[in-house]
Amino acid sequence: MADIADFANDLVQERIDLALAARKAQPVFASLELCVDCGSAIPLARRLAVTGCTRCAACQQLNEQVGTRYAR
Repeated sequence: MADIADFANDLVQERIDLALAARKAQPVFASLELCVDCGSAIPLARRLAVTGCTRCAACQQLNEQVGTRYAR
């Protein structure tokens, strides 16, 4: 016989499944070959590892450092 904890677990699992399905349904954008900031080529390994990347590793790191300064 199921109790309230079982019902709660089923509800949580259903919501997790729905969230994962929604995430998988999002369109995947191809990575750019050239960095939008500096124009240098983005290495193939980075383009494959980070789907949809638009910056080279150096520009991305700089962008994240600048972003953390203004996030506070």
